[in-house]
Amino acid sequence: MIVILRPNADASAVKRALIEHGQWTVAMDGGFILEAHSSAVDPAALRAIPGVLSVSVAPSAWPRVDAQSPIVDVNGVPIGRDAPPVLMSGPCAIESEARIDHIASKLVAHGVRFLRGGAFKPRTSPYAFQGHGESALGWIRRAADRHAMRVVTEVMSEGEVQLVAEYADLLQIGSRNMSNYALLKAVGRAAKPVMLKRSMSATISEWLQAGEYLLVHGASGVIFCERGVRSWDPTTRNLLDLGAVALLAHAHGLPVIVDPSHATGRRDLVLPLARAALAAGAAGVMIETHDEPGCALSDGPQALRPEDLSALTSYMEKSR
Repeated sequence: MIVILRPNADASAVKRALIEHGQWTVAMDGGFILEAHSSAVDPAALRAIPGVLSVSVAPSAWPRVDAQSPIVDVNGVPIGRDAPPVLMSGPCAIESEARIDHIASKLVAHGVRFLRGGAFKPRTSPYAFQGHGESALGWIRRAADRHAMRVVTEVMSEGEVQLVAEYADLLQIGSRNMSNYALLKAVGRAAKPVMLKRSMSATISEWLQAGEYLLVHGASGVIFCERGVRSWDPTTRNLLDLGAVALLAHAHGLPVIVDPSHATGRRDLVLPLARAALAAGAAGVMIETHDEPGCALSDGPQALRPEDLSALTSYMEKSR
């Protein structure tokens, strides 16, 4: 925003008033530029400051995201800061029908509403397990239906969109594909709710504009997923940006899911950061679980056992 002063206004007094409103200012001839990391504020409150002539606000680069409801309905389950927090859980990869059904039976007892798992797996190494494809989609759908759960799974290519949409309640865009605009358009045209993971190096603006792509092309709603950004420190796999969670939830009023499993890659940090995410305003968390992490075909070291979720569900019940 740009604040223009009246002739003979007391610039120092106006600056003090702007600071009181949480604004970071850069002086210019006849007024102030308000920096992007200033607090959210109603422009009308700034126009009411004595000495202010006008306040100019740049048009939003993501108007559909701004207009989206704060709660997104996913096949009857509301997701948003004002709805009960949701748990999404399951293995990194869908390994077999028997295993995903067994895991689902354990998870539902801990209040998990969404069964997650990858049928198509984006792996850094071409030699790593890539998933069982369409067969796995049928396995997770049947397991979810047996246990009254919803399905969230990743779609990786334009050619797979309609196939995945037949099985999933919530389509996931992975971090590697956040800027794959052809895929975003195709997923939007499926007219279903989408969970958009933040790219490992994306700014908030880039993340929101990716959400705009989905809504422009027909997505029924976008849920943003913070899964950690790339850092200089290898102690955790990524750096979980809880500031971004609070910003999107409180300043933008958007539904945000946090994935502490991929954010840290460390089993011992998943539950503490899940609680921190909920405190920051997250609408829910996504946590990798496996009944035998040592046998997992991918991401075993970060996976919790289903029974490990009991401490988190107790916390969620107490915090409501």
